Order: sequence, then C-alpha cells, then structure tokens
Amino acid sequence: MVALYGCGYYDDHSSSHKTNQSVSQDTDTKSSNAQPGFLNTLDPAPLSQARRDSHLTDRLQTQTALAFNNSVQYAHLKHLPYANPHAPKGGTLSMAAIGMFNSLNSFIDQGVPAAGTFYLYDTLMAGSLDEAFVLYPQLADKVSFDPNDRSWIIYHIHPDARFWDGSAVTAHDVQATYQAILSKGLMSWRAFLSGIEAIEVLDTHQVKFYFMPSAPTDLGATVGLMPVFARDDIIQNFDKISLTPLMGSGPYRLDRVEPSRRIRYIKDSSYWGQDIMVNQGRFNFDAIEYVYFADEAIAFEGFKSGVYRFRIENDIKRWATFEPNAAHGILKAAIPNDNPVLMQGLVMNLRKPLFQDIRVRRALNLAFDFEWTNAQLLYGEYERLNSYFFGSEIQAKGQPDEMERQILSSLPLNDDEKSALIGVPKQPISAYDGINRSNLLKAKALLEQAGFGYRQGHLIDPSGKPVRIEILLVDDQYEAIILPYITHLKRLGIQASLRRVDNASYIHRKRHYDFDMIIDRFMQGNAPGAEQAYLWGSSSADEIGNQNTIGIKSAAIDQLIDRLTQADTRADIVRHARVLDRLLLSGEYMIPWYGKTTTDVMYYNNYHHPDRLPSSSIGLDYWWYE
Repeated sequence: MVALYGCGYYDDHSSSHKTNQSVSQDTDTKSSNAQPGFLNTLDPAPLSQARRDSHLTDRLQTQTALAFNNSVQYAHLKHLPYANPHAPKGGTLSMAAIGMFNSLNSFIDQGVPAAGTFYLYDTLMAGSLDEAFVLYPQLADKVSFDPNDRSWIIYHIHPDARFWDGSAVTAHDVQATYQAILSKGLMSWRAFLSGIEAIEVLDTHQVKFYFMPSAPTDLGATVGLMPVFARDDIIQNFDKISLTPLMGSGPYRLDRVEPSRRIRYIKDSSYWGQDIMVNQGRFNFDAIEYVYFADEAIAFEGFKSGVYRFRIENDIKRWATFEPNAAHGILKAAIPNDNPVLMQGLVMNLRKPLFQDIRVRRALNLAFDFEWTNAQLLYGEYERLNSYFFGSEIQAKGQPDEMERQILSSLPLNDDEKSALIGVPKQPISAYDGINRSNLLKAKALLEQAGFGYRQGHLIDPSGKPVRIEILLVDDQYEAIILPYITHLKRLGIQASLRRVDNASYIHRKRHYDFDMIIDRFMQGNAPGAEQAYLWGSSSADEIGNQNTIGIKSAAIDQLIDRLTQADTRADIVRHARVLDRLLLSGEYMIPWYGKTTTDVMYYNNYHHPDRLPSSSIGLDYWWYE
C-alpha cells in the first residue's frame, strides 16, 4: 500500500478568482441511468448473485478503523498522538513551487498541475502517519468486510459528509470517481487500481468494491486513499485541463490563482469534517499558498526575503552554509523519518539500445565519483544509497537468508539477476581525488568487453557509431553534481552533454520517455504493495505517462511483485520486498546518488509543531501559526 494522495495518507509536501461550482442536490440525478459511456464501466450486473450477496454473511465485521497486517493503536483516542487539539487557528502556510502550472486537475496525464491540489479533496479514509497499513475514518465513517474473503469491501459514507456547495457526498459520487479514474485518470492510478472488478451502490451511503482474484490483498484498504469528486462535475469536467478545480469536500477551497506565479487555498469555514478524530488539531492554517519560482536558487532567495516562509531543503550546500537569522526569525530543523530514504540518482532509459547491456550500465556507474562529490560538494553530509528501501527494515543487506534464497530460486532469473543469489552489489569507491582513475579504467575494460572500441579518441558502439549521452535536466541545482560526472564520461570517450529544459518540456519528454538519462526519484514507504508494478513492472514500461521511467521488463520482477501483493503477513511482505530490492540492485538500472534519514526544513518562527511528531512524516498538516 502506497501513499497515493496527500491529505489522505502521507502529508509531506514538496517543494484569481474564487471557484463557484455547483452540483445538483437531487439524489435521483446522481443515480440516473442516463450516463456517459465511462460511467457504465465496473458494472456489478455481470457478477453472480452469490457474489453480490457476499456481504450477507454472519462473518461480517463492521468497524471504524481498518488495518492490514497490523494492529490499530489509536482508534480509542479523541485525537492522534502527534496532533495538538488546542492548536491555534489562523495564519498562512506559504511554500515554494518550481516551474509553472496550467491546470488544477492533477488526476489526468495532460497538463501541468498546480501544487497543493490535495488540500481540496477528502479521501474515504486517512492513513496513520505512525502505523503502517492503518486507516482511520474520513469520508467513510466505517467499513464492512469478511475477514475470510478479501474479494470485496463496503465503505459507509459519513452521513454528514458534504461538498463545498453543501450537497451530500453519496455512494454515487464514490462510484463515479473510480469509474472516471479507471477510464480516464492518471495511467499510474489506473495500473494501481486495475484489480477493481466492479463497484456497486448498495444505498445512498454504502458502496461496495469487488476485486479480481489476482488483485493485491491490500487493495480493499488502498481504495480508501483516493480523492472523491462530485459525480455531476466528473461527467462535465474530469478529463479537462482547467484552472477551476473539480468539486471537492476537502478542508480548503481555491481562493485565487495566478497561473505559473502563485496559487492560494483558503480554509472552508463550513468544512464538514473538522470534528472527526483524524482532523483534531489538523488543518490549522486559514490559508495555504504556493509561490512559483523559475528554479531553486531563486526560490531560496525568496525564502530569505520572506516571500514564503516554510521550506523543505534538499540542497546540502544551502543547508550546511545557511545560518538561521534570529533577527529575521528563521529556524532550521532536521526531522527524523523512518520511511525508506528517497532513492534518487541518474536513471538510464533501457528503451535505448545503448543501456541494454549491464556492462555498459555498470561502467557508467563506475564513472560517478561519489566520495569526491560528497566531500567537496555535499559537505560530507550524505551516505551513498545502496538500496531502494535504504534505512528501513525492508532494505536488503549482505547475502540473502534461506527464505529469501528460496524465493529467488523459484523465480525465472535472467543472467543479470542471478547475482542476487550471491549478495547485494557493492557501490564503487573512489580515491577521493576527483580523478577517479581506477574506476574509469575498470569502466573502460567493461566497455571493451561489451564490444565497444575507440576511433580518434571517441568511444564507438559495436556497430561503429559514436556513443552520445544527453542528460536531461530541469533544475540547475544539480548541475554541480552532473558536470564532474560528464567530465568523467568524456574521459571514457563518450560524447556526453547536459541539456536543461523548462518544466513543461521536461514533463512531456519524461512522460514520453524521450531521454537518455534523467535524474529520477522513487519514493517508498514501509508498506510496499501494488504500486511496485507501475514502478518496475513490464506492463508499465511502454505506457505513456507511467512511472516505470527506466523501462524495466523482467519476468522475475513481475512474478515477485505479484507475490508481494498477495503476501498476507508482515514477515512475508518484508521478505518479498527485500528480494525485490535485491533484483533491482542486481540489474544496475540506475546510478544511485545519496540520501539521509532526516527531512531538513527551514521555517520562520511563526510556525510551530506538536512536541511529538509522527514517525514517518514531518506532519505538516498538524503545524500551526502563532
């Protein structure tokens, strides 16, 4: 189970007119049989009567919290332990965003969505920031299920749930939302939710999801983490690039928008959900604002001058050298986080023939001098990443244990992946001198083994063509890291170049896999599940707009992800996730960079947070202004 939507589960934040939408309050209109085509999908009619009556069982359980392979700790509390129910209300939370935007519709693959749209929408359930696989009521006040039958689940919509215009949120809205997402929504969401077989409205406040036999075992919980929109607005506007948001029921509404410059959300004074347990001490700001900048360097200057007042800092030079100014009231904090460290680095596009030989990929990794980079450019603050789940219990280390070895032996491993049976590949270590001679000699030998040669000092591929690599970049804060790497590539005879493009061009080229190498990041949680299929699965490798930017196609990884999504104990999940880590590392698909186990933030001293922060997030939704 993964973080799909901001306010619903994982609330870490990356770095004009008032909407006046309305939907019909006529229940008959919402349940009308006169529907556009996509609303006829996921029809429960073909299901057997026995399946449709599956909830009529004496094993039926109805409860307010939902846990998958975990126990619920906080259901009896009046507020979550990382919330301050007495937090003052008011003020503005202001943050930076980079690039531009032309849409408030972040649910389709078209357009460039604005930052912060998740504040506009509630999800059926809200995930705990302290407990993996645990959800608490939000739009749904309870769920019903059969503990022996995971092929369905019923969500009960809170009778008080309301959209911004005061109309009730109903099961018809939930059904239409999922029909739209699975027909026209983000490709990654479609892949993630593809195990839904049908959705049935049992009554105005009950909606039943049916799942395919092959669906992930946690899908019943994960469907609770999606935003819900008004059905009438879905019909009219779901697939449009628009600066008018879809009708939502969330804590904030759009206040004003200046395209590509600024967007401001204002607290809905009539927000229906302000009294539910997960929202006690939450959403304390009267307004939330994102100010847009061309790049991070300019954005940082804006922060120092007070244009915005809260910043997550990802540049270690700025973090290490910027001294908080007491006179200006700026503070710094490194907040621990027990989620896996964000895997980031240069990914190679396997759709390009050049990168399909692991010896080439290994050679390109040898050319990256982490030790010199860390010492000279990163102030020695970082660790080299050697896991897609770095710093967590899921991280694969050393040789596989007996259970992991059994799993690996049962998979159709290709020649590259067989190394996973031996252990985790070690990242190259340089002499810290910036020359990297020893590793470059190893890289040259690997390239020659792969059939590459030299002509007039230029590396040529086995067909006799010069080797050219373009690294596509959208943010110049990483130029200092990439330029020395390009120098090393040129020493190998590679005609390497850096190309910086604007945000819109970058998004388009990334969505269409039009690149050689790019910087990419793969956020993971402590509860990996079906989302791994659209990160690494073969079926997502060629789908436009999906998350498998590398283009991995591996029968072993596909089978392993299927087993991971069917795992029904925490131990099984951890074991299969570690094997997945081993397979990804054995393929050497990217040049891992660096990371740290804290989230580094800078903020003005008007902002305050509870004494106890959640273990897997900075918990920004629970901060306040004073």
